[in-house]
Amino acid sequence: MNKRIFTFLLVLCPFLMNAQEAYSGKGDTKMHIGANIQDGGTGLNVGTDFGLGDNISIGFSASYLLDVKEVTIGTETFKPEFKDRIDAKFRFNANIGQVLTLPEQMDIYPGLDLGVKNFGGHLGVRYFFSEGFGLQSEFGVPFAKYDTNVKGFEKLNNQFYANLSMVFNL
Repeated sequence: MNKRIFTFLLVLCPFLMNAQEAYSGKGDTKMHIGANIQDGGTGLNVGTDFGLGDNISIGFSASYLLDVKEVTIGTETFKPEFKDRIDAKFRFNANIGQVLTLPEQMDIYPGLDLGVKNFGGHLGVRYFFSEGFGLQSEFGVPFAKYDTNVKGFEKLNNQFYANLSMVFNL
């Protein structure tokens, strides 16, 4: 077991030594693709962020749930429609990794979302292993739902979520 951990760290070491900035300010462009995980379904998440200043970026994010639990009421089974599975959001991020004096290959970014189903917020972290590749983890929650009486499949993409993604510099 110790030999496996040592070998993993030995292989990972060159990537960590060549790690690049997670956020470089104005003109910085990132793209992410990965998994979206929430209660009742899992799917894909893809998005992009554009640096506007030293610590500000805006972007777009979209999710599509592939695996959604069907609902059975009595003898009738209901399946989600396309509109239940899809979500799209405009994003605003405060990239504060430099402010917190984190290593340059790491960034933490709290932000706000304006989506098709709600207005919400997110908190994410990115770590770059090389100049063009990193991993991203993000958690989000709605602050205000457009429909306050959500039920059934309307809860999809309208609740707490986690995104685990690969992120690329463009």
